[in-house]
Amino acid sequence: MVSSLLSDHRIKLDPQGRPVAVPMPPSSDYKRELSCQIWTLQGLLVGQSGAAPVEAMSSPGQTGFSERMIDGEKWRVYTAVNQRLGLRVSVGDSIAVREGLVQAVIRSVLMPAAVVLPVLALLIWFATARGLAPLDHLAAGLRARGASDLSPLPDGPTSREILPVRRALDALLARVRAHREHERDFIAFAAHELKTPLAGLKMQAQIALRAEDEDTRRHALEVMERSVTRTDRAVRQLLELARVGQTEAGGTPARTGNVARSVVTELAFFAEARQVTLRLIPGPDGEVSDGLVLAVVLRNLVENALQATPPGGTVELHTTPDTIDIRDGGTGIPDSLRARLFQKFAKGANRDDGTGLGLAIVRQALDQIGAEVEFVMAEDGHHARVHLHPRSGQGLLTGEA
Repeated sequence: MVSSLLSDHRIKLDPQGRPVAVPMPPSSDYKRELSCQIWTLQGLLVGQSGAAPVEAMSSPGQTGFSERMIDGEKWRVYTAVNQRLGLRVSVGDSIAVREGLVQAVIRSVLMPAAVVLPVLALLIWFATARGLAPLDHLAAGLRARGASDLSPLPDGPTSREILPVRRALDALLARVRAHREHERDFIAFAAHELKTPLAGLKMQAQIALRAEDEDTRRHALEVMERSVTRTDRAVRQLLELARVGQTEAGGTPARTGNVARSVVTELAFFAEARQVTLRLIPGPDGEVSDGLVLAVVLRNLVENALQATPPGGTVELHTTPDTIDIRDGGTGIPDSLRARLFQKFAKGANRDDGTGLGLAIVRQALDQIGAEVEFVMAEDGHHARVHLHPRSGQGLLTGEA
């Protein structure tokens, strides 16, 4: 800037060579801190600012940045040479003044921060403690609960931030409560269903041991065989009920035709023993989200159909992408049973052959895969239709045409 002012003759040097005053930029911060000297290339001082030192700020021939001790004080200087005018211009400031300026800036920042930061920390602590108070209250309530208390969390004001946590905990408690109830039901079902046949088996075994004639012994053994068969089915159904109740969503997908084919193959011996024809009428294949759960559904429905069909009759499975239709030769569901059809231990006409668990298992299994079952009495027989992709979304259906 100074060199340009000299070139434009806006700073006029004295013809006699006496130093002239050089004006510095009108900045309040640097007005007295920047100093300027103008020297001829022959080493004659021809101009300087008011705060410039008496000693030369740069050595002859020095250009660019440099540091120099002047009167025991270190200076930072920049020197430029104007060859056209034959002048050397040096501008610099004291390092001590620069460091003082830095310290002043630091003080101006740290002093307010030293006052504001503790206040901010206190406000943050207060806001955090107040915001977490509902969560602490919730944690205290959970710690005070007993291991058997799975009831929903008590109603009360809940902040918006922890409302999702509260809802998730309530949902988790509901799932754990359902599993606990299922375990208790399973134990009760097992005791209820196995106690009577086991007692009957013991009694018939005693009769067979004490029988003096072959006919009495044979009759006792036949009763024992039927009881063992019924107990075997009861145990299997109880295990299926436990497995379905413990199964989480997200099983192994399967083709409906493959599942139906495996169930028909598995129950072929049972159908032959009852003198009923069991066959699969395959149609277009569909897919189900959990093949094992669907197999449980079909197995229990087909067993019920085989028990309801008189000897010489037929049970057919018809598969489509959305429906599996099981037609039997039975008389349908009696009105007295329809209201409690899916309750555990609800039995129809063949009370001695069934356990009353089949449709209860079907209900839980269908809920697991999001399907429905519909019972319809038509001209060609009784139908149990499993709708794999129901439109109503209302769970299990029962009906009669």
